[in-house]
Amino acid sequence: MKTITHTILALLLIAVAACDSRKNDQNSNTKIYSGGDIITMQGDSPKYVEAIVVKDDKISFTGSLIDAKENAGSGYTSYDLMGKTLLPGFIDGHAHFAAFSAQAIGAQILPPPDAEAKNIPELIKILKDWNTPENRALTNWIFGMGFDDSVLEEKRFPTKHDLDKVSTEYPVMIIHISGHFIVVNSKGLEELGIDANSEEPDGGVIRREANNEPNGVLEELAAIPHMLKAITPASKEAADLFFEAGQEMALSFGYTTAQEGRAMENHEQLAAAAEAGMLKLDVVSYVDYEWVDKYMNTKWYGKTYKKHYRIGGMKITLDGSPQGRTAWRNEPYLIPPDGAEPGYRGYPAIPSDSTVTALYEKGFENNWQILTHANGDAAIDQIIRTMSTVIDKHGNEGRRDVLIHGQYIRPDQLDSFKEMNVIASLFPLHTFYWGDWHKEIIGDELGEKISPTRTALNKGLKLTIHTDAPVALPNLMRMVGISVERISRSDKEIGPEEKLTPYEALKAITDWSAYQHFEEQQKGTLEVGKLADLVILDANPLKVSEAEIKDIKVLETIKGGKSVFKK
Repeated sequence: MKTITHTILALLLIAVAACDSRKNDQNSNTKIYSGGDIITMQGDSPKYVEAIVVKDDKISFTGSLIDAKENAGSGYTSYDLMGKTLLPGFIDGHAHFAAFSAQAIGAQILPPPDAEAKNIPELIKILKDWNTPENRALTNWIFGMGFDDSVLEEKRFPTKHDLDKVSTEYPVMIIHISGHFIVVNSKGLEELGIDANSEEPDGGVIRREANNEPNGVLEELAAIPHMLKAITPASKEAADLFFEAGQEMALSFGYTTAQEGRAMENHEQLAAAAEAGMLKLDVVSYVDYEWVDKYMNTKWYGKTYKKHYRIGGMKITLDGSPQGRTAWRNEPYLIPPDGAEPGYRGYPAIPSDSTVTALYEKGFENNWQILTHANGDAAIDQIIRTMSTVIDKHGNEGRRDVLIHGQYIRPDQLDSFKEMNVIASLFPLHTFYWGDWHKEIIGDELGEKISPTRTALNKGLKLTIHTDAPVALPNLMRMVGISVERISRSDKEIGPEEKLTPYEALKAITDWSAYQHFEEQQKGTLEVGKLADLVILDANPLKVSEAEIKDIKVLETIKGGKSVFKK
């Protein structure tokens, strides 16, 4: 009996000790991840390790599980991946993080497969359904983001007459999927102060009816300055709701670093969120050239994050949207937009080369990294003409300036960017979303050459890829899959010779994108001493078919060793 009592007591002591050990494990800042495919993203070909150790916010070991346990010491927490795949956290080469919230909150007017706005009556219905007093109170506008005239069954832009069917009492604004156009209803035109007597700004167009009255469609610099009016929260409560919705969407797609690719007044919102400790991921902003004098000389500019936020450099925009046919080309579009004359080639955002040269001069003098938006080959020629003269004067060592989009870039222009040490951040999502449309508006031969990612790599350029969200959903695995497949909406291959391998596509949103942002010493690969920015996927992109990659889901996002999203 005494023996049995001692045995029971010993078992109880072991159980208590085990409970204490589990408690210590749960409170520990040391974690071991194992039990699945762990891809380090180091080097030119896939490298797997059995386990990684995270201590506090850094990676302290990668290698075998036995050695990982030795490195971790006592009191670690063990995470079994259960056959899932672990990668470095994702870094989008270019997006507009501050606008994620409006995409998450506003009326869902994207076309299929992302939403259901396949025609104008359906778009009107979606806006009507969203139009509740609670939703209107968020910004005092009825708004939605992502309509796409190239996919709408009517193949045209909605007008104020269409949106007046949503409401004539309240202002309505819808933002084109490119982010370069808006359409407003009659009340919206009144709110913006636009009428038959309004003059068009340089680099913008007010589309009009026969009597010179605006038809509600505003292009480029006639649109962009007005967008924030409809998507800016009207109260502190609304602002908090917007921010959390946008951030949660980013985290759900595996972002651990996001970019605000054209910061204007929204910089102040991001800075305030950082100060309030609301950011769960890193956000780097590139300030629009018209705002650099106000924001670049603040504490936020630099290569070090403050409460997960920093300004990384300057943004210059030289033309518009290729799918919206405002990208500036050397050859005419085959199908000009509504109201345009035959021979229409799009137009520049900054017509004067001397103005562009002065902007590059300012950036080089201040050693600001510069991101330049250019889609049409004429706009890209303007970059080469103007930036090359500034490089001749200042040099370009270590600058890492970036071409954003380059949808219609020519091979000889890629050669020029190689010489100029410019990184190419291309946008191969176009091959699915607008590949068929590009071939209609610029022809089959040129349409096959959009987003020439393989040619860029073959020519030795540094490459990243991007979602440009909210132009598309910030779904990075969809982007990786489309970069590999290059299949259009009609199930046709678009330039198959430009495909990336799955590993290259992953490099472009991890290792190579970290380099673009001057963060390769802290991010982009799973290496000792780097931040424990991790993403866990439900499948290995390197082991499934090309067609399956775009449907892979993010199960968990980990920022600096802390779980910030779980599916």
